Amino acid sequence: MLVPGRLKWLAALLALVWLVLAAVVRLVLVVVRYPVAVLVPSSAAWCSLRFGPGPLVLVVLAVVAGLLIWSGLDRESFLRHTWLRLVTEWRRATVYVPKWRTTMRLAELTKDSRGREYRPRLRRVRSEGWRDRVRVRMVPAQAPDAWELRREGLAHSFGARSCRVRVLKPRLLELDFVHSDPLARPVPVPALSRDTDVDLKRVVVGRTETGRPWRLRLLGSQVLVVGVPGAGKGSVLWSLVWQLAPAVRAGLVRLVGIDPKGGMELGQCPDAFDRVVYDNGPDAVALLEEVAAEVKERAARYRGVRRLWAQSSGEPLTVLVVDELADLIAYQPDKGLRERAARAIQTITSQGRAPGYVVVGLVQDPRKEVVSFRHLFTTRVALRLDEPGQVDMVLGDGVRQRGAAAHEIGESTPGVAWVKQDGQREPERARAFHVTDADLVELGLFLTTKDATVHEFPSRPGPDDNTGGVAA
Repeated sequence: MLVPGRLKWLAALLALVWLVLAAVVRLVLVVVRYPVAVLVPSSAAWCSLRFGPGPLVLVVLAVVAGLLIWSGLDRESFLRHTWLRLVTEWRRATVYVPKWRTTMRLAELTKDSRGREYRPRLRRVRSEGWRDRVRVRMVPAQAPDAWELRREGLAHSFGARSCRVRVLKPRLLELDFVHSDPLARPVPVPALSRDTDVDLKRVVVGRTETGRPWRLRLLGSQVLVVGVPGAGKGSVLWSLVWQLAPAVRAGLVRLVGIDPKGGMELGQCPDAFDRVVYDNGPDAVALLEEVAAEVKERAARYRGVRRLWAQSSGEPLTVLVVDELADLIAYQPDKGLRERAARAIQTITSQGRAPGYVVVGLVQDPRKEVVSFRHLFTTRVALRLDEPGQVDMVLGDGVRQRGAAAHEIGESTPGVAWVKQDGQREPERARAFHVTDADLVELGLFLTTKDATVHEFPSRPGPDDNTGGVAA
């Protein structure tokens, strides 16, 4: 039997072994989480002690020279694989780790239970230059709403311009701390393509803030673009027309336009449109009713043949562009014309998806009394807005709390917008191409050249057409 004295020594030995194991585990976790911050200084100290400072200085100079050569040969690769990793380690060690505990307590994001504090865990930091992506594991019984309500305070606490909250999976959030605007400079318009094979589900109209192409869904969608004067609605419109130009010239896409401002916008390139009206009177309403009748007639012909328009249908995709939509459905003084216009547009937006009719509506005021059927637009683009409440009107409830601050877009960045599609929880920030007056002249010449290859549609499909349906 062990005497009490030996039991004490054994307990002390076990406690010491436990502490050593815990320290080793913590050290391994620190090395795994912060490899650069731990291994580089420790390796430099070991080399200095083992070989002296001379070889260490030569190694440092050789590494710096190699990095400079790498940066000159392939700057993008250097930034992605080296510089941004160094910035990540620096910001994690100097900004987030030292301030994390205090900030979580002051922001009231911690919870106390039976004398124990539960604190959100800082899981990962990734710096991309213009933003830091900070992954956080929430404490039990905590909802993302608590973080969304405190995002402005978190941004100021960690020295960022703004903070956005994104839910990755249950209990796991990612905070975007934005430091600069990657969309501050205009996005140049690409060269006109002669390829008529335009992907109508992913029309590139600009660039997102992450550097990827901004792809706007056209086929099977209705598009609402909202913004105050000078916000860049024309940039979105002409970027879309610019990319559709090859298909328009080949007859695969048909553009129909209404410009109640007397042609100040659509009149800059009338050759892009099959038909265009420059007012909000009887002619404009008659055009809307004609398109609505076409929707019903085409849908009746497709019954039992196909479920969604396709190029093989034998008819072009029709895109109805309405600049200043409110002039037709809200500000028109003639009540009869106003009601007829509203009924026609609602018919097109609610029934035009399957037979190949798309409405691109541009408006300044998104209030319900102005556009009472804005829910029929499945793709919504919010450019610069006047009031914070208008953001949720356009993009949906709660998006402003998650960081979609369309009301904070600057006047110096026309074309910058927040974009959201139905079924997509998180909105996307992007900027449309900068289409100048000279570009519109080039666009008109492109559309009127005689060397265009016009697509010959087959005869209209009848009941015996077995081309097969396309899933809606």
